[in-house]
Amino acid sequence: MRIAILTGGGDVPGLNPCIKAVVDRVIHDGHEVIGLRRGWAGLLEFDLDRADRSREQCTIPLDLNAVRTIDRTGGTFLHTSRTNPQRVPTKDVPHFLSDDTVGDGPHDFTEHVLRVIDHLEFDALIAIGGDDTLSYALRLHEEGMPVVAIPKTMDNDVHGTDYCIGFSTAVTRSVGFIHDLRTSTGSHERIAVVELFGRYSGETSLIAAYLASVDRAIISEVPFDPERLAALLMEDKRRNPSNYSMVTISEGATYQGGQVQVSGEADQYGHRKLGGIGETTSQLIKELTGQDIISQQLGYLMRSGRPDSLDLMAATNFAVMAADLAVRGVQGRMVALREGTYTDVPISLTGEGEKRVDVDALYDCDTYRPKLQEVAGKPMFLY
Repeated sequence: MRIAILTGGGDVPGLNPCIKAVVDRVIHDGHEVIGLRRGWAGLLEFDLDRADRSREQCTIPLDLNAVRTIDRTGGTFLHTSRTNPQRVPTKDVPHFLSDDTVGDGPHDFTEHVLRVIDHLEFDALIAIGGDDTLSYALRLHEEGMPVVAIPKTMDNDVHGTDYCIGFSTAVTRSVGFIHDLRTSTGSHERIAVVELFGRYSGETSLIAAYLASVDRAIISEVPFDPERLAALLMEDKRRNPSNYSMVTISEGATYQGGQVQVSGEADQYGHRKLGGIGETTSQLIKELTGQDIISQQLGYLMRSGRPDSLDLMAATNFAVMAADLAVRGVQGRMVALREGTYTDVPISLTGEGEKRVDVDALYDCDTYRPKLQEVAGKPMFLY
């Protein structure tokens, strides 16, 4: 078999070990693995009229030597993008496809993608990504392409699985940086506002605050009152012998009656860049309290570097399962962890709901704090 593999969307630790494990699983049985560069862009930007050059630019053969050391680093050596071949803005249409556009866009080039797949003679495709990347994997499955999906996102918000590659490392990084930040915050007797990634799900803010014993946590699911937050943080500061306090805040958080703070143009999945809520909240708290504030946006640091052991374990096992499914000819499935057990589910589950923090069970909306009164019976990451 000839198996294609790609990574799409934001990078997370664990992608390279996942790629390597797929190759290690199938190569000894005579199967061939081809890496697609830059996610779905590797198929969209493949010019069939210049196939040899496109093959060199858009694909890479993956043998044991090619992947031998990639598991030692984070990110994805295949590179990634937020390309969505079924919603390509006119400005992003490859020049060789410009004659195929109709109207102002966005444009659907799925027919071109299927022609490229047929030209490259792929027998199966393994897509590693979050909701956005896997939504197009579902589209290809519906078009008849044998697709297997692997969930990854540091937000841990892909519907259908309890765990996604990247989440554990993101939380581990966040907890470490939060504890490091205590030294400066305490030394200067300030209030620290730590902004963490999390567009629609506040789990990284919630779990990082829970594990690092942060005073308050603002999550995407619950709009908050800056004045109340400021008062609570001042109370925390007074009660702390070191005279400082801290709050984590999801980048997708909103003020009561406000909107998510975004900037720039929307990507091909309709998302504009998030960020800035931590800085604006810091300014508001300073105005309300007269206190000096440390505003820290962790951002990409959360998902940089090598994966921790849990992500390494999940990435490797997800890869082995996905490779087995592909070789057996099983298609339209996503590998998953559910109730502590490795399994696979229909890839269509990714589009059948939104995975969010269970606010009633895990969060106190009045005090802006994690609330865990009963852990028994909950999944490992309480989510």
